[in-house]
Amino acid sequence: LLGREGGGDGPLLGGRDGGWAPQVSPPGERTAAGRPRVAVVGTGLAGLAAALELKRRGCSVVLLERSRLLGGKTTSFYVGDTEVDCGQHVILGCYTAFLDFAAELGMRGSLRLQPRFEAVVISATGKSRLRAMNLPAPLHLALPFLGFRALSLRGRMGVARALLSARLRRQPDREEAETFAAWLHRHKQGESALTGFWEPFIVPALNAPLDEASAAAGLFVVRTAFLGDRHAACIGYATVPLVRFAEAAALRCDEVRMRSAVTGLQIEGGRLRGVLVGAEEVEADGAVFAVPPERLRRLPGAEALGVAGLEGFRTQPIVDVHLWYDREVPGLDFAALPGSPVQWVFTRGPGYLCCSMSSAAEWVGTPEDTLVELADREIRARLTELAGAELRRGVVTRDPEATFVPTPGLHRPGSSTLVPNAAIAGAWTDTGWPATMEGAVLSGQAAARSVMDGMGTAGATADGVPGRPAVASHGAHSARPVGEAVLHG
Repeated sequence: LLGREGGGDGPLLGGRDGGWAPQVSPPGERTAAGRPRVAVVGTGLAGLAAALELKRRGCSVVLLERSRLLGGKTTSFYVGDTEVDCGQHVILGCYTAFLDFAAELGMRGSLRLQPRFEAVVISATGKSRLRAMNLPAPLHLALPFLGFRALSLRGRMGVARALLSARLRRQPDREEAETFAAWLHRHKQGESALTGFWEPFIVPALNAPLDEASAAAGLFVVRTAFLGDRHAACIGYATVPLVRFAEAAALRCDEVRMRSAVTGLQIEGGRLRGVLVGAEEVEADGAVFAVPPERLRRLPGAEALGVAGLEGFRTQPIVDVHLWYDREVPGLDFAALPGSPVQWVFTRGPGYLCCSMSSAAEWVGTPEDTLVELADREIRARLTELAGAELRRGVVTRDPEATFVPTPGLHRPGSSTLVPNAAIAGAWTDTGWPATMEGAVLSGQAAARSVMDGMGTAGATADGVPGRPAVASHGAHSARPVGEAVLHG
């Protein structure tokens, strides 16, 4: 939920042809004399962040995407005449790298971010609200939490004690070795605390069951969002389809090749000289592989990169149910539904609600009609405003391998590889973050820096001004304007 990113190949959706259709340059041609050419494999957030960082450092960038749609897990598709995201992605105020990424694209204004943290929780017994006060952290949430009626008084006191322990006691080795469920059990968290607080907030943040995720991963969310800066937990989301961000980033690149699955690496003398797309060699001075761990493991020639532990990654699915009613729900922006398989519901447009189901292994194989009926029933039971409303349409998107599970002891590799001018990127790499949009952006930037170091390039920009994006060539490598990213649900 919290801007989940990385782990699998993308949502399962049918579709019609469409999407990005750039010009393709002759193999081996360089965009600009003297500028290193870097291939970025994958156009999810990690790949796009790597591309922008490489452009800032003066490289010519060719994006290689195996599908017909930009954006990876942050793409969008059409249902009738409505363009919707493949899943509900949420950002937090602590996502500074992603917010800077959006600002660089000129799209910071397309993000809605709360000025102050506020969460509505609608349980079977009523509605509660947790709203931060204008006080320094952690007092900004500590005092409002005392009146948070989604939990019993005993549950509130128990959560407060656990949060205090998370703030004051850090045991890195033990936290890496045990599950978050075990940590919660040690801190005597009862059913009220689990159902009313930990499950609605931590399960979607990690997209993992509490008894599978490491305590370190769960406590990272707690310490960063709830115990960090008073703006860290502020919730936000894009007000335009997410694919607009991918399109804006791709337009900064020199060449974009869609439907171009990389089938191998060309390595000589311990250095990468290019990648194979079918029988064609795409020459490059360096490369960033921004793909999930299982796809990297299966890529012929990738063993030369020496990335260990790829087989140790497990994934969890995400299911989103998109519902259109004949009326709006007044005042509903988003809300948590504790105790329901629909953990969160978001208003995405007039009468359009997106129901998010994280860690959805139980539901990912369920028929669409059954999921639509389930989501409709669950939100009608909590939202009295929908009494008598007509459900006009329902569509399900599901990603069977949405994100990696941060299990205890999981080894997450860094961006560098045994091939100096090749790097890996993705929210699954060692960013310190769980699978989020923030982690994806950080991983792409780290991979770009690693490739620059491996190429032995100082990183001057095309016009010689450090930090200024290089000007894209408008020759044969330039991309033409973006068309619609079309995908039928």
